[in-house]
Amino acid sequence: MNYILPLIGRSDALFTQDIVNHEVELSHIVSESRFLVLGGAGSIGQSVTKEIFKRNPAKLHVVDISENNMVELVRDIRSSFGYINGDFQTFALDIGSIEYDAFIKTDGQYDYVLNLSALKHVRSEKDPFTLMRMIDVNVFNTDKTIQQSIDAGAKKYFCVSTDKAANPVNMMGASKRIMEMFLMRKSEHIAISTARFANVAFSDGSLLHGFNQRIQKSQPIVAPNDIKRYFVTPQESGELCLMSCIFGENRDIFFPKLSEALHLISFADIAVKYLEQRGYEPHLCESEEEARELAKTLPAQGKWPCLFTSSDTTGEKDFEEFFTVNETLDMARFDNLGIIKNEPLYQQKLLELFEREIGQMKTAREWSKEEIVKLFFTMLPDFGHKETGKYLDSKM
Repeated sequence: MNYILPLIGRSDALFTQDIVNHEVELSHIVSESRFLVLGGAGSIGQSVTKEIFKRNPAKLHVVDISENNMVELVRDIRSSFGYINGDFQTFALDIGSIEYDAFIKTDGQYDYVLNLSALKHVRSEKDPFTLMRMIDVNVFNTDKTIQQSIDAGAKKYFCVSTDKAANPVNMMGASKRIMEMFLMRKSEHIAISTARFANVAFSDGSLLHGFNQRIQKSQPIVAPNDIKRYFVTPQESGELCLMSCIFGENRDIFFPKLSEALHLISFADIAVKYLEQRGYEPHLCESEEEARELAKTLPAQGKWPCLFTSSDTTGEKDFEEFFTVNETLDMARFDNLGIIKNEPLYQQKLLELFEREIGQMKTAREWSKEEIVKLFFTMLPDFGHKETGKYLDSKM
């Protein structure tokens, strides 16, 4: 993590003091508890799993659809922490599958269920089929696994939302906002807490993770120069999720407090810092063709071809926000963690409408993106979605 902080414009970790202040209680609760981590082999999932593991849980089961990422998670844990006395197992399962349901039926005894699974990319809204899977993963799988947790008598359910759920402008953020509406309904039957946070630096599939791939493959670095984002490190993402899971009250949404410690920084600025950290001087190019051609010769001269452009793709939000003006905040309980307090507000008929219409589309095996967008606008009348016809897959 030490090498990441300078790249995102920081010198100190965000939540150190909050963790120190609550470590005794946190470690005690974890050591006596049983955990199920869903989506545990993704970047945030791995970070959460490691935060739990190093506090010696009585039971820690991890589920993820990615067999390869799960192997790396186990290798990482064994290499970093070794072993625990508790029951630690991993399962390469799809949460939406019959096999997963059988797994839960066989055991299913957990105090805390943490759901880190998500389709998190704005680019996933480009076609109606991936968009439907996003709805399944982000909304319906969440609703299903909460009900399974209720049926099995779990104490607490945690899942990740996104800063993009506050006044969403893209389908990913809107799907998470709709997920939060479903959470409110289930929160009348089980304690639920969640978290909204910034981009996780160098998480799988992120633009910063792509920088590593481009260096390995001797390809140009491409980044928008007009979009600024807040970033947290992978470890900070794990700490934030665990703090919300253990200490969050029902319907609490945890988020990082905006302060001088959390800086907005552009992707292009990070790219420059990243290359300098690796001993390269950025060389600005005018086109993709020029950047691709120079990638064959410049690295040997200690320079790296870069293409920094303005963003014009569908779903990009001009700025980030963790809460809206209508939400009630508790900014006093923690040093660097803010909390959004919620009442169980939801419209049952609206949720039923969403379930029914999505169900009909699936039964017919036919739907369009326009139909789904229209349904999202019904759910979220203030939805700020704008279709530009351009997507990230059309760029390097």
